[in-house]
Amino acid sequence: MRVLGIDCGTERTGYGVIDSDGRLHRFVAAGCIRSSTKDPLEKRLLNIASGLRALFVEFRPDYAAVEEVFFAVNAKSALKLSHVRGVALLTVAEASVVFAEYSPLEVKMSVVGYGRAEKSQVQQMVASILRLSDPVKSEDACDALAIAICHATHLPMLALSGVSAGRALI
Repeated sequence: MRVLGIDCGTERTGYGVIDSDGRLHRFVAAGCIRSSTKDPLEKRLLNIASGLRALFVEFRPDYAAVEEVFFAVNAKSALKLSHVRGVALLTVAEASVVFAEYSPLEVKMSVVGYGRAEKSQVQQMVASILRLSDPVKSEDACDALAIAICHATHLPMLALSGVSAGRALI
């Protein structure tokens, strides 16, 4: 199966693509869709949507996963993040790809084994799990790979319980 992990952000939306059988994971691609902070929000959202659509065409994932919304201290930042997340969910639905979401705690538990892990620990474990010679430098791309790994790891357990992809399905 091929999984696309998406780490939503208004300036950098990270993506990570892996192939997996549920136990062994193989790196396919990772990077960021970048948007200029000088552009108005609607133009940035359009750029993110275009970038995500191109990823669906190029990589043809079977599944897509994102982190759940968390409550931030800055309401304005949380609202902008929610806009990007909405764009991500829309592009997933347009691509007719099965969707799931996971809390940051679930992602860190799946990758590191500790829900309060630091970014550097996640980077090291993602590199180890994917057998990369060096950690992924971009935190956004690394987080997206961690989300993809989390989903690929949960899929066999979800299949046993009769759930096809996760809590949130489109």
